[in-house]
Amino acid sequence: MRLLKKFDIDIVTLDLGYSKFNYKIDDAFFELFDYGLVEHGSIDVEVTLEKKATFISFEYVLKGTVELICDRSLDTFDYDLNTNNKVILKYGEEARELTDELELIPYNTQKVNIARHIYEFITVAIPMKKLHPRYLDEGENNQIIYSSKSEKEDEDSALDPRWNELKKLKNKRLN
Repeated sequence: MRLLKKFDIDIVTLDLGYSKFNYKIDDAFFELFDYGLVEHGSIDVEVTLEKKATFISFEYVLKGTVELICDRSLDTFDYDLNTNNKVILKYGEEARELTDELELIPYNTQKVNIARHIYEFITVAIPMKKLHPRYLDEGENNQIIYSSKSEKEDEDSALDPRWNELKKLKNKRLN
């Protein structure tokens, strides 16, 4: 919990205008979250905050590497992460997330913890298909093509012509 407080930004004491904050993300940070998508990594985070009378804008720049597990070989590899994200916090009656980039915070909010934003930006930057770099140059030729027909259906229709007649009746009824 003490590590989580490191990501608290006291917005009440900040003057209107720009402020910069820098953070170093390591394995201890990832242990704070139960999701388990990322457990190891080293990321530098630069946060540029712009405070205005009615809202606060955060711009996040994340650069570094995270350790991922290849979906094909189950080998671990380092994935280069480089992403820019923006979040706007507007003052309102209650805390509520309106969109991915826009949130409401109560008027009396004194501190904002940005750890959740940083973790979400890291996880969103990770590709859905995690392939070790040695597989990336193979191209798309090695994809498995799935068919709705099974091999058994193909064999049955080739062996027994009654299946074709039933398919014709079925298609006629659908049309």
